[in-house]
Amino acid sequence: MKPNYLSKAFLNKVMKALSLKQPWAELILQGRKKIEIRKWKTKFRGDFLIHTSKNPDNEAMKKFGFTNLPCGFIVGKAKLLGVKEYKDNEEFENDKNLHLATPEWGNYGFILENAERMNPIEAKGKLNFWDFESA
Repeated sequence: MKPNYLSKAFLNKVMKALSLKQPWAELILQGRKKIEIRKWKTKFRGDFLIHTSKNPDNEAMKKFGFTNLPCGFIVGKAKLLGVKEYKDNEEFENDKNLHLATPEWGNYGFILENAERMNPIEAKGKLNFWDFESA
């Protein structure tokens, strides 16, 4: 699959972004991870950019068979549909194939759809959702 090229409309737009460690960003882009687990909830809904943190999760890289993924870049976009609060471990485990996480990551699941890869854009990440303004 070829990466999407950024449209002229995007080049003059401020968009929300969320930083994730690799390979979690890659797993979202591949459609294998449909829920992002966090310790905090958000009122934000809509399209956002997927940013990869500079430091990968080395244990997860090995677990999922990755050796080299881009870090420190905007690599794609997705849509946040809603936030699911997990009330107990049973509910969390029922969605394990959608989030690929363990309960210590948090109990809020960001439900994602329409993940798309794009040409990487170097960027510094931040905590929480943050504004990315293309130059």
